[in-house]
Amino acid sequence: MANVNKTKGVIGILTGGGDVPGLNPAIRAVTIRALREGYKVIGIRRGWGGLMSIIRDKNADNSQNFEILSEDRVNKAGRTGGTFLHSSRTHPGKVPKAKVPDHLKDTYKEEINDLTEEVIKNLDYLGIDHLIPIGGDDTLSYGVHLYKQGVKVIAIPKTMDNDVPGTDYCIGFSTCVTRTIHLINYLRTSAGSHERFLVVEVFGRYAGFTAMIPTMAGAAQRCVIPEHKFNIDQLTELLTHDRNHNPSNYSVVLVSEGAMFEGGEMVFKDTEKDDYGHAKLGGIGDLVSAKLKELSPKYNNNIPTNVITQKLGYLVRGGDPDAIDSIVPMAYGNLAFDLILKGVHGRLVVLSNGRYDNVPIDVVTSKKKLVNVEKHYNTDRLSPKYDSFEMKPLFIMTSE
Repeated sequence: MANVNKTKGVIGILTGGGDVPGLNPAIRAVTIRALREGYKVIGIRRGWGGLMSIIRDKNADNSQNFEILSEDRVNKAGRTGGTFLHSSRTHPGKVPKAKVPDHLKDTYKEEINDLTEEVIKNLDYLGIDHLIPIGGDDTLSYGVHLYKQGVKVIAIPKTMDNDVPGTDYCIGFSTCVTRTIHLINYLRTSAGSHERFLVVEVFGRYAGFTAMIPTMAGAAQRCVIPEHKFNIDQLTELLTHDRNHNPSNYSVVLVSEGAMFEGGEMVFKDTEKDDYGHAKLGGIGDLVSAKLKELSPKYNNNIPTNVITQKLGYLVRGGDPDAIDSIVPMAYGNLAFDLILKGVHGRLVVLSNGRYDNVPIDVVTSKKKLVNVEKHYNTDRLSPKYDSFEMKPLFIMTSE
């Protein structure tokens, strides 16, 4: 049994970006294993925001910035969704003047400030030897930056969009797909009762995996994704055909939030941007619905077809994780700790071709992970395509 009285090292763990089911199981996996092996684990609160905001004074109240993790703490949270450490979209290398912590405002007075020096000093202050960020490509891109500054970083991929490069699977994706299918099955009874088009807007800023996989599984007949600008007349004609050939007289299309009309651009909710330069998306589903109703008479004997529009939003990212998002985070957490025991860092733990592995962390910033339109998307039918499932990974589309 490990000698818990002598600390072998200190591990910091944080979650950044959007919440997804599976974060707490990952935190639990790292913590349980580390404590039993004689390590101390510090949970950084609010992602990079908490690590940036620590006051290096033993008399200061830093309870909002970090906490010492125990088995009881992580066991209680490990069964639930979200992240008990909280999250933020903070980028310590690009901090707006208004968001600089109060105790640092006299030092950092530019409109945009780089607080990386403070982050590194705070890691030293906490005695953190190894840092495990859990996040998507934005959160992990800053992890890459810290690694290049000499911090021992091991990253865990998380995002319901499943678009972190280098891995076939990101925590949160399976639950997102499961919920999407489940919720559409609720909505289709209303669509059928009223003989309408059903337009469902789902997450997916740059990558269309969250629209593609549910459609492939039968949740919808069509999907439009960010990787291919779609023709609204084509979509209207296809959905009318689907509706007319459905005994219940309705049809379904999944619309990625980042999907774009031919000749158009992404639809934003407002002009405000986060620290990574992203404006909040929202509204493409409503625009598609309006155009479908407007154009539908052209393909339906001059009779308009009404539309039910639903944005799934946080319904697919809230709540408890499904089986895959309970098992994979457990494995990822243990993989990360195994690397610590081996003295290896600068790695991203991954699933690749059905097997757990790890790859260099800078894969996160070296390329984009998008749907391969030529291989997986039929642009004539606006739906997924596939020739064979033989030797394909669980969710079909890989990190290629």
